[in-house]
Formats: sequence, structure tokens, C-alpha cells
Amino acid sequence: MATDLTASPQAPTELHRYVEALLANLAADGSTPLAVPTFPDDPGSWLPPAVQALVTILAGDDPLEPLTKAATRDQQSTALFLCLALAVAGHGDRIHASWLGTAFGSLSLDRPVTHGQRALWLAAARGAYGPAGKIFVLRKLDALAIPEHAEVSEWLQALAPGEPAVVVPAALVDFPELAEIPELARPVQAAARLARLRARCTEITSTRQADSESRTPLTNAAATPSTTWAEEEPLAVLRSMADLGGPPGPMGSLVSHLLDDLRPGADPYLAAIALHVAAPILRGVAEELAAATELTPPDAITVPVLGHDLVLHPEGPDAASMAAAEREIVADGVPDRGLPWLAYLSLALAVALCVAAVVLWWPLALLGVALAGLGGWQLWRLRQAKISDAAYVERRLAELKDLADGAVWALHAYAREAEDRAKQAKEDTTELTRLLRRGPRAA
Repeated sequence: MATDLTASPQAPTELHRYVEALLANLAADGSTPLAVPTFPDDPGSWLPPAVQALVTILAGDDPLEPLTKAATRDQQSTALFLCLALAVAGHGDRIHASWLGTAFGSLSLDRPVTHGQRALWLAAARGAYGPAGKIFVLRKLDALAIPEHAEVSEWLQALAPGEPAVVVPAALVDFPELAEIPELARPVQAAARLARLRARCTEITSTRQADSESRTPLTNAAATPSTTWAEEEPLAVLRSMADLGGPPGPMGSLVSHLLDDLRPGADPYLAAIALHVAAPILRGVAEELAAATELTPPDAITVPVLGHDLVLHPEGPDAASMAAAEREIVADGVPDRGLPWLAYLSLALAVALCVAAVVLWWPLALLGVALAGLGGWQLWRLRQAKISDAAYVERRLAELKDLADGAVWALHAYAREAEDRAKQAKEDTTELTRLLRRGPRAA
């Protein structure tokens, strides 16, 4: 007999306790209590008849009466509750075809995705409703033409984050500064980015999504329903709908959900759907990157060598820039040391003292000899400094020539690698296109 829930203060508690136990059993193994519950009815609440409809469906009986009553009061909440509860129990194949559309509602780029929509999205992605459930979500996403409203850089950063600023190819390992030259860096970076995108797409699409998994419960088997939004969102939404959980978690935008689903470490089933949405963007990016790898290296490149700008050609360093660099090395390596005036003065005083020693007093000759030795030592030290300067300049000139020749050979090796790099880029593009065309396997 139907009565008002507000007439008995124990009625809400009894209902909530039963729903709590029901969800725990569904999360554990999909079973339900043996007794079919009868609750006092509340004309303003959809939950009691929805719970009765759920238990009736799981028992294999006709749920028409309680289902009609619940849907009359709140059609969307009833459909959402039944879709998620059956998915959690591993019986998503028992939902009616129209329930998903009613429960999901409409998506919009201008509104956040509700927790119920995200929970259905997750359940469908994991195969709870079979291939038809995945196709349903894909069509909802395709209808919004999301690629037309997305920033390409955001999708690439989500798929392959942490891209290095400079990629040094094998040919330029000994000359990493060459890898920073834009004309040489762009093809290498394009090839590296394309390879990373292919690897990530391969990782996403290689996830097994066998038909047997469509009946796998979405929760753990510990019989303790979780309220963690990130891991058990369908069950958390059910608890929230039955007023069993805490406040709902924050809602995200549609694009932010898709970007999060593409990041490394995300749920592979959600990633497969997000990859399908991003496929038009990625195909265009792959073609651009492949074209960038085919850029021909320039005929002349200006490279800093030992702090001097040299112009390198395939046949060797440019003569004019090489001569200018050599002049700068000579100018920097041979400082102007001036005349050894102190040595000359010492020698002159030595001569004067020797003459005075003969004429005046012989001990002055000893002081003259000492001054002569000092002047000679200063002249010797100056000569050694000039020899050292000449040797330094000679080493620097030889080093300049060796580095310039080595850089030219490195550029030749880079040019030989370019052909293989472009060939590999074509293979990566072909495979990436194949993976994107295949999309989520169930679709």
C-alpha cells in the first residue's frame, strides 16, 4: 500500500540503507538481495520505483509498472540510474535502446559535461553496453564538430607531452650546435614528433576490447563501493543520485575531458574514443610533419665555430669567412706587447756602470753585470711570450680548420640521413593514418 515517505521518519533511512546494500552487492559481483523490496511510495520521488524496477530487471521479471511510475516522475534520472546500475552490475546489455539517449541528454561545447554524462561515457567506452554503446557516444561527439573548435597545439601536447626543445640526430652528435640551426632542426624535430605521435596512437589502439569484456563490472570485487570520481565514476554518480555520497566533484568542459583522455596514463578505453575525435586534426598534422621532413638542407649555412661565424658549403668552408675568422684568431691570439723599454734601460745602465767602474771605482761593474742580467732575462721572457703566442695561434688555426672540415662532413652525413628520415616519416604517416581510420575497434 502506498504511503507518503514524509509520514514515516524511518522511510528515507530504510530506503537509503537498502540502496547502499544494493550498490555494494552490484559492485561486488552483480548479485542482488533475494527479497524484492517494497517501499512506501512518495509521489515526488522517482528513486523508490526506480530501485524496484532495477531489482525486477535483475530478477528477470517484467519491470513495466515500477519503470512507468519512475519515468513519469523523472524520466532522465530514472534512465540514468538504470543504465549506470546495470553497467556496474555487469548487465549493461539489459538496458533498453532508448534509455541511453534519455539518460545522456545533449552535449555542448559551451556547457560542462555533467557527472552523469561522464559516467555513461566511461561505461560505454569500457564496453558496458556493447558496440552500440560506443557508437552512441561517438555519434554524440561527432555531431559537435569538435576539431573545428580546437587548438592543434593542445591536442599534440596532450598526446605527446614533454617534447624536447632540440633533437640532435646521429649525424650531428659531435656538432650539437648544428642541430639548433632552424633549417636543420625543423626536419629532425618533425620526424621525431611524428614518431612520438605514431607510438602514442599505437599504444592507444592496441588496447584489447574483446566482446567478453562488455559484461565485466566497472568496479572492484571488494564489495565496498568507491566514491573516487576518477576511478569509479559510475558508482559514485549512483551514490550521489541516491543521496549516499558527499558533494559532487567538479565538472569539466568537453574539450578538457577529451584532452585528459589522450594524455599518457589515461584510461585506454576513453583514450580510444578521444583519439577518434582528434583523428581529423592528427591526420592533417601528420601530413604537415611528413612534408617538413622532406625539406632540402640549404646550400650555405652559417655556423659559429670557436666563436667565429663560418659559412659552410657542401664542398667546404667559405674562403672569405674562413679568412676573416683566421684574422680574428691572429688578432686575438697575438696581443700588442709593446717595446721592452725596461730591458733596454737596464742594459743601458749596465753599460754606463761598467764604464764608470773602469774610470771611477771597480765595484760598480758588479752592479752593471746584475742590471745586464736583468735586461737579458726580460728580453728572453718577451721572446718566450711571442713564441707562446705564435704556438697558440697555430693551434687555434688548426683547430678552426679541423672543426670546419668536421662540420662539413657532418652536414654530408645529415644529408644522407635526410633521405632515410623522409622515408621513415612516410611510413609513420601511413601507419598513423591506418590507426586513425580503424578507430575504436567496437565502432
